[in-house]
Amino acid sequence: MVAYTLPEGFTDFDMFTFGSVLLVEALVGFFLNSIAILSFLTIKEMRTSNNFLVFNLALADISLNVNGLFAAYASFLRYWPYGAEGCQTHAFQGMVAALSSISLIGAVAWDRYHQYCTRQKLQWSTSITLVVIIWVLSVFWASLPLAGWGEYDFEPLRTCCTLDYSKGDRNYTTYMLSLTFFYLVIPATTMLTSYKSIYKQFRRTGKYRFNTSLPLRTLLFCWGPYVLLCMYATVENVRLVSPKLRMMLPVLAKTSPAFHSLLYAFGNEHYRVGIWQFLTGEKIPPPAPEKKK
Repeated sequence: MVAYTLPEGFTDFDMFTFGSVLLVEALVGFFLNSIAILSFLTIKEMRTSNNFLVFNLALADISLNVNGLFAAYASFLRYWPYGAEGCQTHAFQGMVAALSSISLIGAVAWDRYHQYCTRQKLQWSTSITLVVIIWVLSVFWASLPLAGWGEYDFEPLRTCCTLDYSKGDRNYTTYMLSLTFFYLVIPATTMLTSYKSIYKQFRRTGKYRFNTSLPLRTLLFCWGPYVLLCMYATVENVRLVSPKLRMMLPVLAKTSPAFHSLLYAFGNEHYRVGIWQFLTGEKIPPPAPEKKK
């Protein structure tokens, strides 16, 4: 049996509790996003340029769920069993998944703006190019800490790895500020302006196809507290914050894949018809697009 030392501020019960929460949210998100992915691959009618963005969002989110499963397993063991290189790999993979996921919900907002407001059809070439750029940039930004700008290390629970915000030096601060601008400010602004225009269009037609306030609220609910913690670390010693609180915030962020599947796949009128057909075999016609007024 491997001996382990509990991380500072945590008990055996805390380790089990965090592991259980990580396991549940990872399994729920994995199950929901698996359905979204398999539906797209199985149902031919679903393979549209618009749904391709949602499909890639599900891929990014299920990758984050896999990241959470490794963290849950390690939490039940009470120690990280994969060594220093495994920690770097785990952090890199989680960062790629998180950055691509946030980018893709911004892309979906932009696509929905054109879908409901300008009636411009998203071309496959545009959709594929957008997806490739998002994944390449996510890999690029996630690889920078491996190259020395920023640093990956254990989270307070020491059973999962992420960007090390404990130092708060210039290296971390410049990387974090850049990351926040490109992967929170820009996507959030895109979502705010897009869904505001969509809401005005819905109000003008009197047909509300979905709740336009939920996507941005979900982004801020899941990732906002964690980003605030990381930003706080640029100006103050974050080690003064309770280790349990510092652990709760990334665990909250890992609920985003489940929320995304409900909002963008199951809650998407053009995507859920394919999910229904995949699950039941019953084919129903997709909603007819509105005519531009």
